[in-house]
Amino acid sequence: MAETPVALVTGANKGIGFEIAKGLAAHGYAVCLGSRNLDAGQSAASKIGKSALAVQLDVTDPMSIAATADYIDSKFGRLDVLVNNAGISNVEPLGTPFDQVLEKNKFNTAALHDVRAVYDTNVFGVLSVTQAMLPLLRKSSAARIVNVSSGAGSLTSHSNPDNQGRSKFGIYSASKTALNALTLALAIELEPEGIMVNAVCPGFTATDLNNFNGTKTPEEGARNPLAMALAGPNGPTGTFSTVYGVMPW
Repeated sequence: MAETPVALVTGANKGIGFEIAKGLAAHGYAVCLGSRNLDAGQSAASKIGKSALAVQLDVTDPMSIAATADYIDSKFGRLDVLVNNAGISNVEPLGTPFDQVLEKNKFNTAALHDVRAVYDTNVFGVLSVTQAMLPLLRKSSAARIVNVSSGAGSLTSHSNPDNQGRSKFGIYSASKTALNALTLALAIELEPEGIMVNAVCPGFTATDLNNFNGTKTPEEGARNPLAMALAGPNGPTGTFSTVYGVMPW
């Protein structure tokens, strides 16, 4: 009998992360739901079922990351899929009007500690979690890493003067550009080991990341990340995509 595949999804107690975890469980995975608040993670896991397990995971906390790696190692001995979903768009309180959030994201006025906070989660948090999970991913026969990025991180798109959204390029967008660069570098480094690494854009999804201004549901936003997480052994690596196909870096 084949072993049950194992996945870790960060930021999985709500939104897109929850829907990714739910989808992986439906495909037979044992899924670890990473959540900064363990109670919230346990509540989310109970909605998915017995194949979902909550783990307290703050991607900016090295001790939390190490504890999660130890837990997965002791319980499963390996990791097949890592979905780096946890992310923030700003440091403003939840419910802050979206136009104010966008204004605070502008580099010409941004406070440096706000820039650091967004990068700590969206870039350094992804790298920290990935590095901690690599020993477990290397024990898988077909390991996959999926980094949830954003079309807002496309430099090609923002360099186009006809792009109406290029004015929104700021802290969040630049952090996703950095995440894309990290994704591509990891894909190149890990390709000889057979570990696939891809960045995915879920689309403009209604979550607390944008004060629920998005036009897609979390379930719709999870489709592309889930598809890439479920890609077979001959799947792509080093790509940036949406449900509509490859995106320009």
